Amino acid sequence: MTSTAAVTPSLRTRMWARLLELVRFGSVGALAYVVDLGIFNLIRGSEQLGHKPITAKVISVAVATLVAWIGNRYWTFSDRRTDTRGRELLGFVVVNVGGMLVAVACLAVSHYVLGFRSQLADNVSANGIGLVLGTAFRYVAYRRWVFTGTHPAPGDGERAPGA
Repeated sequence: MTSTAAVTPSLRTRMWARLLELVRFGSVGALAYVVDLGIFNLIRGSEQLGHKPITAKVISVAVATLVAWIGNRYWTFSDRRTDTRGRELLGFVVVNVGGMLVAVACLAVSHYVLGFRSQLADNVSANGIGLVLGTAFRYVAYRRWVFTGTHPAPGDGERAPGA
């Protein structure tokens, strides 16, 4: 007779796998953040679109989304990716639009409702507060709705029959 401990991964193993996944997610997110921040500030400082912070944020997030999808698909969630790249990319984009709306809402409230119109204030609201709230939403949504492949990470979702 096989013991339950031998069949199901230990809590420590599952926690370690999740921690590694979070570190990878954070690394990919950090790279995408640098892309987002750089493009946002480049556009925000330009003569053509400098007076349109919402447009700047939408463009910067669109580019950063592609960077994040590649990193998350091929590194963070590589063992959970699906065979249907198109569906996965579409789901990723939808989730990122949701995350972008969080950041844009923070920026809109700060810039237009509260009247904080400096570049620093725009960065704090969109790339600080909006980033934290949007990141939490994205991580949960990626795991739940985007990267749903049948090969879960070790200790993540594999259970003994009847467990």
